[in-house]
Amino acid sequence: MKFNKLIIPAILSMVFLLSSCGGEAAKTGDNQEANGPVKYGGTFRCNEEADFRTLFPHAIGEVVGHRIGNQVYEGLVSLTQDSLLVYERLAESYEVLDSAKLFKFKLRKGVFFHDDPCFEDGKGRELTAHDVKYCFDRLCGAYPNNTGYAMFADRVLGAKEYYESTLNGSPMAGGVKGVRVINDYEVEIELNYPFPGFLNILTTNFCWIFPKEAIEKYNSEIRIHPVGTGPFIAKEVREGDIVYMVRNPNYWQKDEYGNQLPYLDAIKMNFIKEKKAEFLEFKRGNLDFLFRIPDDMIDHILQPQMSGAKNELELDIEKAMSIQYYGFQHAHGVFQDKRVRQAFTKCINKEDIVRFTLLGNGTAARYGVVPPAFVKYDHEKVKGHVFDPKEARRLLAEAGFPDGKGFPEISLQLNTAGASGRNNLVAEVIKKQIKENLNIDINLEIVPWAQHLENIESGRAIFYRSGWIADYPDPETFLNLYYSKHVPDSLGVPAYFNSFRYKNPEFDAVFEAALKELDEEKRMDLYLKADQIATEDAVMLALFYDENYRLRKPWVKNFPSNSMEFRDFTKVYIDKSGK
Repeated sequence: MKFNKLIIPAILSMVFLLSSCGGEAAKTGDNQEANGPVKYGGTFRCNEEADFRTLFPHAIGEVVGHRIGNQVYEGLVSLTQDSLLVYERLAESYEVLDSAKLFKFKLRKGVFFHDDPCFEDGKGRELTAHDVKYCFDRLCGAYPNNTGYAMFADRVLGAKEYYESTLNGSPMAGGVKGVRVINDYEVEIELNYPFPGFLNILTTNFCWIFPKEAIEKYNSEIRIHPVGTGPFIAKEVREGDIVYMVRNPNYWQKDEYGNQLPYLDAIKMNFIKEKKAEFLEFKRGNLDFLFRIPDDMIDHILQPQMSGAKNELELDIEKAMSIQYYGFQHAHGVFQDKRVRQAFTKCINKEDIVRFTLLGNGTAARYGVVPPAFVKYDHEKVKGHVFDPKEARRLLAEAGFPDGKGFPEISLQLNTAGASGRNNLVAEVIKKQIKENLNIDINLEIVPWAQHLENIESGRAIFYRSGWIADYPDPETFLNLYYSKHVPDSLGVPAYFNSFRYKNPEFDAVFEAALKELDEEKRMDLYLKADQIATEDAVMLALFYDENYRLRKPWVKNFPSNSMEFRDFTKVYIDKSGK
């Protein structure tokens, strides 16, 4: 369901009276000439509703931090903006050997870290294979706020042993055994078993490269002082207010016309928390881009209007690789009982929520955890929980709570930020349906975003709102949420991926077989089987799969949409010449 570059000639006059969008919009964008059809100059202005928690690669676990960090940092490989294919970034080339058990990378020469006070004389030095080794060793260390260790833990040779040595305060000499420096510009990574999806792992923020000097100078403050090799430099970071990134004048990459990248002078990100206020800023011309349209505006925006309008907008609609759900805590409390979880999943009318509450913005999650956005994954083979209040009441009674009697008082935890108040609207409907169908009263507890994440990861939230956007374009990134090896031994230790703390040996066995399967069709079949196992266990209350709606000003060029809403501004440019 993709409609890139769909031109909307005009919108209802009550929504888009854009003849007033002069002012700042007309003053930005220098239209500096470049080789070919592109333009240099201008500031791309956007907004995020939620704050970021950190900009440090090993600790980023939410989308806002990724969208900022992806402009500042780079990894060995990355994803293309349009088709989400893996391509070489800091690596000039790579080889996949030994049936995808050994990966060799040749680094580009002449790639420099950003100029920063952490370096001698403030001048960024050249990146080498030793930086890759340093970052990957650190990723496998028991350091505070390292949420990405699970990406390497059981996959990379020696990762687990190195992690355990850092727990004891005596890091193993030589670091992670499977990460080896060949010379200044070559590095190789050896895995414990063949894993063809490892290149996808290397595209994630956990594998972005940063200099040791930045860690030594900024320590914990590196969370708001990122230093990378990327196309933009974080010049100003004021949490909850603004992030201002400027063009990296020493960036290594050039386009096909010989122009040094990036084209933009800067990226300005605001943090307007209310969706309709953000929409108003877009209408006024103070933002160049709007992600997610207020639900009550969608019908107006999608209506075709008469031709001949003076103002045009570009609309992208994309079936998203993301799911919205309510999580159950399995380690303690009432949701340890599968029958209770199943009762909750069957008492909710998801179709009505999508139709009447979301006004059609999304698709009811009637399958498994993997969204219907993967071409080679036959999601319809996974049978999800359908609305069946009678069966829900039977399951609840079987669990010892007939007509809700004796059910303990619980709260549904929500975060404060939400698309146009969507989180609150959906929660109110679900609270009502649980009361009507199970005779259970649910309290709504709204907490700040950072506290929300901390409560989920620490196991303090028993029933909570959450969502997952693909880290990379493979079903594995969703099924990874259920893998029991991501569950710490102690409830006091944060669980960053499998925050449900779900454990099922049958799921693990199928999932592990899928990871090692080289044949793509067989691997997808195993993923489907694993998805079905977890779905039957009602690990979560899956609500709906997202659809991404984006509005762009017509002068924003070369910024295609994709199912992950993966953003790379390296080749985005602004052209207000009217040509």
